[in-house]
Amino acid sequence: MMNFALTDTQKEIQLRAREFAQKEVAPGVLERDRSEVFPMDLLKKLGDAGLIGVQFDPKYGGKGLDYLSFILIVEELCKVDSAFGIAYAISSTFTTGVDTFGSEEQKLHCMPRLFQGDAIGCFALTEPDAGSDAGSAKATALRDGDEFVINGTKHFITNGAVSDYCMLVANTDPSKGAKGLSAFLVDLKTTPGVTIAHVENKCGINCAKVTELVFENCRVPADRLIGQEGKGFRYALTALNAGRLGVAAQGLALAQAAFDITRDYMMNRHQFGKPICANQYPAFKMADLEVEIEMARLLLYKGVWLQQQGEDFSIAASKAKLACTNLAMHVTTECVQNMGGAGYMREQHVERMFRDAKITQIYEGTNEIQRLIISGNIFR
Repeated sequence: MMNFALTDTQKEIQLRAREFAQKEVAPGVLERDRSEVFPMDLLKKLGDAGLIGVQFDPKYGGKGLDYLSFILIVEELCKVDSAFGIAYAISSTFTTGVDTFGSEEQKLHCMPRLFQGDAIGCFALTEPDAGSDAGSAKATALRDGDEFVINGTKHFITNGAVSDYCMLVANTDPSKGAKGLSAFLVDLKTTPGVTIAHVENKCGINCAKVTELVFENCRVPADRLIGQEGKGFRYALTALNAGRLGVAAQGLALAQAAFDITRDYMMNRHQFGKPICANQYPAFKMADLEVEIEMARLLLYKGVWLQQQGEDFSIAASKAKLACTNLAMHVTTECVQNMGGAGYMREQHVERMFRDAKITQIYEGTNEIQRLIISGNIFR
């Protein structure tokens, strides 16, 4: 039986996240977009509010709630500041990898600090020559006694400049290609040989720190290997499936927030003696956008439901990512247009949402890759 209603617990989480976003995140959003400084203080406050790790086991400091509760938090944060919201979501992608495949010691090592807001994580798979073709990653992690020695460069790593922990994918057997990839838990701030080589100058999500990480003879203990050798690519794809739902939530949030701002503007802005919304053409465009937003939301929540049921949600995650991120770009573009010159001004927030929306079609697997996955399932 279909039930589209949120539970009381989910409604409470949604409300708490919305209030946090409005009270704590909103006041500094324009300044963070200009300064490109990540707000670690907000992360700590988010942890103090009990809004980090809600979907994970309480034994590690989580709340033991469902994945939709987490997605609702991502939505509320991203409606206000999608750069901060996606940093929160990417840290969860890291945590998902450790929680699903890591050892008890590895989970206890990082998860309590993450959930308290005292630390943040990142996920390092992409390389300068291994983007969509992530299986061709060339970074190596070669065994040397009780350690692995890591060498290589990781590229476009969200949270890389501020992260305490990293789920790093590197090749322990280069002769096997993707089948030689393994995953490691690396303490970025305390492990010698790790360098933040470059912080990217981006179009959007400005306060989210996207960086290049260089590993030079970086030694990590053998017990920091996540799961089994040679399984790293599969582990990465599993974490990415969950991450795609998070990016879909970011896209949905950007679309909804831009729509809401534009709706209010159109009701209060008068031209030719009447509010803009009284003109059929822009009003009909908004009607179409609202329908598209609702369709995308249902697709996302279906993917989340499948994840919660323990079913294969990989195709649903790709569909949700494709739909919600294309929606974000489409809606923010139309909303800037509907607001005219005002929509292009930073104080209205919609132009920032427009800039933030573009990257959602690119990271966590480009939308072309999502089409490849979806079409492959159709014609298998």
